Amino acid sequence: MVEPELEIRERNEAGEVTATYIQSRLAEHKGTSRVDIVIVIATEEDRLWLAELVERVGVGDASASPTAALLLSVLQESMGRIATILFAHKLGTSLEPECKMYRLAADVFNDTAMVLDCLSPAFPKVFRVLLLSLSSVLRALCGVAAGSSKASLSAHFAKWGNLGELNAKDSSQETIISLMGMLVGSLVVSHITTPFATWSSLILLLSIHLATNHAAVRAVSMHTLNRQRANIVFSTLLDKGVVLTPQDVSKQERIFEWDGALRWCSGDHIGKCLIGVELKVLLNLLGGETHEQTGAVRGLKFSLTRLFQIFEHEEYVLFYDHRRRKAVIVLKEGISAVSQLKAWAQALMLVKEQEKVTSAGKLEAQLNSTLKDISGRFDDDIKRLKVAGWDVDVAALETLSGSRITV
Repeated sequence: MVEPELEIRERNEAGEVTATYIQSRLAEHKGTSRVDIVIVIATEEDRLWLAELVERVGVGDASASPTAALLLSVLQESMGRIATILFAHKLGTSLEPECKMYRLAADVFNDTAMVLDCLSPAFPKVFRVLLLSLSSVLRALCGVAAGSSKASLSAHFAKWGNLGELNAKDSSQETIISLMGMLVGSLVVSHITTPFATWSSLILLLSIHLATNHAAVRAVSMHTLNRQRANIVFSTLLDKGVVLTPQDVSKQERIFEWDGALRWCSGDHIGKCLIGVELKVLLNLLGGETHEQTGAVRGLKFSLTRLFQIFEHEEYVLFYDHRRRKAVIVLKEGISAVSQLKAWAQALMLVKEQEKVTSAGKLEAQLNSTLKDISGRFDDDIKRLKVAGWDVDVAALETLSGSRITV
């Protein structure tokens, strides 16, 4: 006989129900043994992906050269547009929280595309097509990353709400710099007559370009707490009781950081945390066995009901796998930005004490103790963060399209 015990509905960002999870107790006829079952009812439709293979473009055939040039142009344009769509779909959510990283990444994409264009004449015609297509993809990625990160940085610098004025002046500065570059280039290009001089000048200018942009990005002090800045701020606060300002954190944060990495006081990597994940990610971490046909999960190593009881009065559910050094945070519907920061702070504290978490029983005690510690001090910590200049009302921890659950 199946006894329903817990029902959880998962919604996407549009508020549509994407899955329903039902936990029940299966009572056997003779014994007292009971087995946990979680049934997943998926409501999403399957997606069909179509791909076309371009076998020939007619390069090298004199009679087909106009057609080949047209096909090559169409191929480059198509790959660039497809890359734009896929990049925005896959990483669109992370562009604003990680605007500093993507601003510099856009320059790397653009400079790499420029190098590939210069290298293409040295390769056979087939490889030349591949290089030019890859160059088009990189330029498309540069456009998405640069445009989105620039919008976020512009909003950051528009302190008085003068975003339009800031963009107008920024465009004027870019125009002046472009004119100066054209003038200097016209004077210098006549003195570059050998391939060695060409490549030496190119590498030198690209190096200066990336170095100056790296310095410019590092100089920006963002006031929102993304994953990396939350690691630095909360670890320092929990360890030393000191609240760092945005200017202090900008000197410590890395431009390129592993997704979901947990670090204590900007030190070594101590674990990984995923926030806003689907409930099935949590179920997989709980160690259950999934039925191939029904999707039911049986034999959970940690009681799902007990886990939800621990976080009954919170807007999130946190679990940590000691063996994988991985924490996951499932968010409940209507969660606030402050509660997301609280969930991340607890995950950071929990992973820091990972050597004490070696069994399910100790893990339950650790979940309770860290939740009690964070809850007892978090309101005061948030007030101190606001005084230090942090904007805690903006959610900047999720880097992928998240989901929410209702219990």
